[in-house]
Amino acid sequence: MNLLAANLDMLIALSAAVAVVAAVLVVAWPYFVRDHLTERMVQVTNENERIRVRERNRLNAQSKQISLRTEPKRLYKLIVDRLNLAGTENGETVKMLRMAGYRGEGPITAYLAIRQLAPVGMLVLAALYVFVILRLDYPFFVKLSIVMAAAGLGYYAPAIYLKNKISKRQFSIRRSWPDALDLLLICVESGMGIEGALRKVSGEIGSQSVELAEEFALATAELSYLQDRRKAYENLADRTGLDGVKGVVTSLIQSEKYGTALSQSLRVQAQENRDMRMNEAEKKAAALPPKLTVPMIIFFLPVLFAVIITPAVIQVMKV
Repeated sequence: MNLLAANLDMLIALSAAVAVVAAVLVVAWPYFVRDHLTERMVQVTNENERIRVRERNRLNAQSKQISLRTEPKRLYKLIVDRLNLAGTENGETVKMLRMAGYRGEGPITAYLAIRQLAPVGMLVLAALYVFVILRLDYPFFVKLSIVMAAAGLGYYAPAIYLKNKISKRQFSIRRSWPDALDLLLICVESGMGIEGALRKVSGEIGSQSVELAEEFALATAELSYLQDRRKAYENLADRTGLDGVKGVVTSLIQSEKYGTALSQSLRVQAQENRDMRMNEAEKKAAALPPKLTVPMIIFFLPVLFAVIITPAVIQVMKV
């Protein structure tokens, strides 16, 4: 009986000792195991900084640099300063100029000055043409209305030109965007970083769309210089103003923030943009017959009637 009690006491003591050792191991285990996640995040941060420094040095080492920003001309700057037009500048004007491909202080100053000079110039030219050169035989009120209409056209001409420039630029980018996404997908799946992929695609897509190549090159430079990479992606979306580009930018931002797979998202985005381009082409093809109706009535039917009726008229004249 005493032997059984002694064995039971020894078993209890051994169990207590094992429990204490296990508790100590559980508490101290995090201090003995290396934190691979923290080390990995530090490596990624250092790699991004190294890529940023390398790209910055590469851009600075180029002997012939193409400046995307232009200084304002002295005449335009003088007009803006004298008329105090700098206060009229708003974010929407700057955004539209960037979407049209004009960046920096120079285009903004030129746009503000031209918007004031164009009505005056059109007014003077129209008055000279109507009252001096043509000398129209119309009442004075009619001639004055023509001159004022020309001045109004001069006021709206810069905005119309800017919108036309934006439309042409967006059309070029939209047409080449699915192909650029396919090239970007190939580069990413081959193991290239996003900066290297954008730089590679900008060199390859230039033969198809100079505007898109320029945007990719500018995005690469911003990724190298800006500390906030999210801002570089958002600038790319703002400069283009296209929904397809905004969708890809959202995927890039999510990939940077959460570490999600970028290749699958790019593949889906490329297919969606290709479908959108095909749908747009089908809409244009479907709208072609109604547009051809009026030209056919005006130009085709009279010729057809002449070909059919002319022999009968000739026969009648002979009889």
